[in-house]
Amino acid sequence: MAETRSHSHPRRARAIAALWKALAGRRLSSLWGLSRIIGPLVHRFSRREREVTEINLREAYPERDETDRRRLARASLTHSAATMLELGFAWMDDPERVEASILAVHGRELLDGARAEGRGVIVLAPHFGNWEVLNFWLSGHFPFTAMYEPPKIAELDAVTRQGRERMGASLVPTNPRGVAALLKALKRSEAIGILPDQEPDWGSGVFALFYGRPAYTATLLPKLVARTEARVVTGVARRIPGRGFELHFLAADERVYATDEGESATGVNACVEAAIALDPAQYQWEYKRYRKVVEEQQGHPEHRRFRLY
Repeated sequence: MAETRSHSHPRRARAIAALWKALAGRRLSSLWGLSRIIGPLVHRFSRREREVTEINLREAYPERDETDRRRLARASLTHSAATMLELGFAWMDDPERVEASILAVHGRELLDGARAEGRGVIVLAPHFGNWEVLNFWLSGHFPFTAMYEPPKIAELDAVTRQGRERMGASLVPTNPRGVAALLKALKRSEAIGILPDQEPDWGSGVFALFYGRPAYTATLLPKLVARTEARVVTGVARRIPGRGFELHFLAADERVYATDEGESATGVNACVEAAIALDPAQYQWEYKRYRKVVEEQQGHPEHRRFRLY
């Protein structure tokens, strides 16, 4: 489990919190309109975001031509901008308004069926669409526990925590104490959420294929499944631009239940790929998913030249 270091930036935190609060009352159509302006600007002027996005898209879709991938990169950065602008909406707006923005829920029976059998549910929530809206709905409809890392700006911790907990979610730290809390929740036949596409620290994962390339993938999931017999579901909030969201709960790839950590991790990555297939533009491709490489783990003296970034 990777650990985020927080730093103190009080002025920046006040400005960001004020922006979220100001945007909380805006219509989703207005926020999407702003995103359509910001996304292309990020693509043009933010070299880091543009290059990482385009590198990842080249790995995922080598069969597409460069023009098509560049168009997809701009669309992805537009959706990422929308997610950031919608944080105030998800965390601070009237709960009834947020609930009303959820236009449909597909696959809820997967959650209800598991709980009816007395099983806990592990929701794999990749960085797709607006995962904060997904958290809002899950914590409002089920006893729900999720791991939580404080934001990089320390003064935003209270705002972030309050936003994520306001519908009843229980947030636990990304350490052994947090894992113990997840296990207890699953044994109570509750739902928990974990991020399947965040690169863990060395020692907390294995390399498994993600779009045909080895990606260092967390091994928390098979440990939780082995000790609880929980069911695994992939969950996303797919944005319907300017109108709202549709939630999709997808049955997990059966390999996630394997006792072999490598096979289970491969199943986890397949789950993420299945979610992305709903709309590739809504995935957060600017994350350095392939930062770690096999050669580094093997101690190769020139492992840096095998890196993508």
